[in-house]
Amino acid sequence: MTVPLTPEAVLAEIPGWEGASVSELKGGLTNKSWLIVNGEKSGVLKIDHGLRGAPFNTRSAEACVQSSAEKAGLAAPVLLADDGLYFTEYVEGTVWTRDSFAEAGNLELIAAALRRLHALPLTGRAVDARVAAKRYVENVVGLDPVVVSKCTEVISHMRQPHNLCCCHNDLVAENIIATPDLKFLDWEYACDNDPFFDLATLVEHHELDDAQVTRLLDAYLGGDGRRWRKQLEKQRKLYLSLLCLWMASRPETDLVELEQVVERMLTSYSGAL
Repeated sequence: MTVPLTPEAVLAEIPGWEGASVSELKGGLTNKSWLIVNGEKSGVLKIDHGLRGAPFNTRSAEACVQSSAEKAGLAAPVLLADDGLYFTEYVEGTVWTRDSFAEAGNLELIAAALRRLHALPLTGRAVDARVAAKRYVENVVGLDPVVVSKCTEVISHMRQPHNLCCCHNDLVAENIIATPDLKFLDWEYACDNDPFFDLATLVEHHELDDAQVTRLLDAYLGGDGRRWRKQLEKQRKLYLSLLCLWMASRPETDLVELEQVVERMLTSYSGAL
């Protein structure tokens, strides 16, 4: 039987962090997280519940992507990455909420940060939405089989993008922090993908309206957003399909929220594929 690691045991092996104070953080679906403070320096330590597999990065692969992003000013430095362990500097700032997207200048700010992210070197690992969908479906409870079938159909028919770039792949508001420059948290899904998937995540997860979508695309594409609407719509439907399956695979999901996402997936972008 393997004895679970404790944050104190991990920190005892890291020079300069022995005896630091430890406070558990909320959240973390596949790991436990702690805020670590030692004098004027602080970090976030994650200890995984078990072995990690697709769609997640290995911790070493995650560290490579995050370190590349850190050099571009988009992420915190990685202090330690090992099997089952991940330790980064703590980022001080204001975490975004849904309301942040409506604040003046923020759509342009996130578009500029995305352009820098998508200009990073390729990671060497391309996203595989089918693998992610398969993992979610294995744990789906209470979702209409017709909806499950529709989601998997959308995902399985999505073509591998030709314009791969480094993507975050989980750009929900909680992973965006103003320091005041924007940085991104939680790089565990980051790999090579269609850049419009990151844009689709921003649009669909936060339910941006049509005017906001236009502003976001124009800011990202230098005023030429309308020409790329069809490409965005494909990725929006893909994201909603994945989100439906992911939410249905989580026992703590609010069923009303799930029903709303299902309705959006079934009624939107009928011609997008």
